[in-house]
Amino acid sequence: MDLAGKTVLLSGATGGIGRAIAKELTGRGATMVLTSRKQEQLAALARELPGQGHRFIVADLGVEGGAERLVAEAGEVDVLVANAALPAGGRLERFSQEELTRALRVNLEAPVKMTRELIGAMKERGSGHLVFISSLQGKVAFAGSSVYTATKFGLRGFALALRDELSGAGVGVSLVLPGFVREAGMFADSGARRAPAGLGTSSPGEVADGVAVAIERNRAEVEVAPLRQRLAAGFAHRRPRIASRVTRGSAGRVSDKVSRGQVGKR
Repeated sequence: MDLAGKTVLLSGATGGIGRAIAKELTGRGATMVLTSRKQEQLAALARELPGQGHRFIVADLGVEGGAERLVAEAGEVDVLVANAALPAGGRLERFSQEELTRALRVNLEAPVKMTRELIGAMKERGSGHLVFISSLQGKVAFAGSSVYTATKFGLRGFALALRDELSGAGVGVSLVLPGFVREAGMFADSGARRAPAGLGTSSPGEVADGVAVAIERNRAEVEVAPLRQRLAAGFAHRRPRIASRVTRGSAGRVSDKVSRGQVGKR
C-alpha cells in the first residue's frame, strides 16, 4: 500500500516509538489520527508533524469499551497501527487484579477489538492495512515477564491467523517485532542500559521504518533488531527448553531489572 494520502490510526502515539512512527508515516504522505491518554502531548505532536489534516483523540484503551469508542470516533481509516502497550513485566503473583486486567486489555484485547470494528469497512472497500506492534518476546519467553509475554505471543498468533483469514480481501496484516529498543519504549523507560550478552539495541526510528516497510510491502513479519538478537530469538522459538537455561542467567537478570523499573508504570 502506498501511504500517500492514506489515513492512519495510531495508538500509543505519544510514546517515543509512537512519535517516531507518526513522523515516519507522515513523511511518506500519510494523515494521522493520533491517540493516547495524554491530551497536551497529542496536541503538540499533531502540530509538529508535516502535512495537514492530522487530528487526535484522547482515549484510554484500558477501560471497558475504550477500543470501540476510539474506532467510532476515528471514523474511516485506511491503516491501523496498534502500538499502545503497557509494561507488564514482573512475576504474576505481584500483579493486582486491576493491573492484570489493564495489561491484558491494552496489550491484547484492545487491538483485537479495534480490528473487529475496522475490518468490515476495509473488506467492503477492498483495501486497508492492519499493523500490530508485538515484540521478539512474541517468540521467546523470559522468566519474570509471563503476562507481557502472553500478550505478545497472543498478538502474534492473532495477526498471523487474521492475515490468512483476510487473504484475497485486499486487506493486509503485518506484525512488527522489535527487540531491545534504546532511547524509548519499555526497555529504555525501565532504566536498563544494556541488552544481555551483547545482543545490541535498535532505535525508535528503525522500528518506525519497519512499520512503513510492513505497510508498503505487505510483509507478514518485520523483525527490528540486530542480527544476533534475531538469531537468538529464532533459536529460542525452536528450542525453548535449551533457551530457558540461558535466559535464567544474564537475560533473566536483565528481565528482572526491567520488571522492577516498570512496577509503577503498569
